[in-house]
Amino acid sequence: MALTRLRWGPAAALLSRGNRRALSRPPAPFQPNRVAVLSKTTRLEFETERSGEREGRESERLEERLATKGSSYSGLLERHRVHNTNVQRVVDSLRAEGIEVRLVKRRDYTEETVQWADAIISAGGDGTMLLSASKVLGPIKPVIGVNTDPERSQGHLCLPVRYTQCFSEVLQKLRRGNYRWQWRQRIRIWLEGAKATPVDLHEQQLSLEQHSTAHRTAAQPASCNHVVSEPRLLPVRALNEVFLGESLSSRASYYEISIDDGPWEKHKNSGLNMCTGSGSKAWSYNINKLACQEVEDVLSIAKQKSCVDLPITAEFVEKVTEHYNQSLVFCPEEPKIFFSIREPIVNRVFTSERYRGFTSKMCVRSRCWDACMVVDGGTSFEFNDGAIATLTVDEEDALCTVVLEE
Repeated sequence: MALTRLRWGPAAALLSRGNRRALSRPPAPFQPNRVAVLSKTTRLEFETERSGEREGRESERLEERLATKGSSYSGLLERHRVHNTNVQRVVDSLRAEGIEVRLVKRRDYTEETVQWADAIISAGGDGTMLLSASKVLGPIKPVIGVNTDPERSQGHLCLPVRYTQCFSEVLQKLRRGNYRWQWRQRIRIWLEGAKATPVDLHEQQLSLEQHSTAHRTAAQPASCNHVVSEPRLLPVRALNEVFLGESLSSRASYYEISIDDGPWEKHKNSGLNMCTGSGSKAWSYNINKLACQEVEDVLSIAKQKSCVDLPITAEFVEKVTEHYNQSLVFCPEEPKIFFSIREPIVNRVFTSERYRGFTSKMCVRSRCWDACMVVDGGTSFEFNDGAIATLTVDEEDALCTVVLEE
């Protein structure tokens, strides 16, 4: 077992027995022997592989093709070099500490690699961090994100950007115990009445035709390709969010929803988003956030209708807007789900008092034509008429990450 090679104190063992008091104890030095570094696929690598071009004259043809799309070959090459330079810094820092390193790309990142490693380093942005976490199903293998291109990536799930070029400082803090473990809660999914065949969406968005074709032709073992009649726990956990909706975005999505084992309600909308605390700063936040202009309009109406002298100044509007938007964000360690129904259609058939809020359990029965359930933007499952998904949070699925002391 990889855990036996670690010198990281009792925190992981205590967590596995459900003892949450481990979170408050000072961690012991963390010194892994084996580390897998997952490097993202850069845009240049993706375009090169997709076009089948190689170095030499072929690269000139690739440059011409990119130009027709308004993309700069030299710009992509520069970002590619920045990423690779920072990945090499991470690898060199690990090896300087006597740590065995396995550097892998997306297609080589397997369950075997995860089992081999004592810890996983995600070298990319948030998308790479989500991919790194996707194959780590238990809470005792740390996943650490390094933003390898801070100028082009926000990296909410990664370490602060100042560590990008000095990863050796990260290793020093881990060795001295100047950090704490953070267990990010994840969503587990039970699926019935649908094919449990996952489709990897890769780092670039598939077209509608490609997405539908992928679901029809995905090469999976026969045992995974039949319609699941009984609830089956899917082998993925959502670190950020789960989205359910029609593949064609202009088509309304039709569901029946039960919140916390409550009555089933009919909903018609632009899709359903369910997020964790980690994902509350991502898509969910942008679905629900308000702009200052919207807040100012509502306050003006309130002032007019209530005859209350509200100080509708730019500063006041900004404070109210910020207060509301911050209420949408919650701690990654909280074991709950925040759901958002996008652009709900309300009439005598489709009515509900709750279009967003917290829940511990969400059941969704699809009434869609060509829908999908997408986990963390990277893994898609068919979710058509009759399929039922049950989403919950179990602390056994929490992902172990690191918060460094500054």
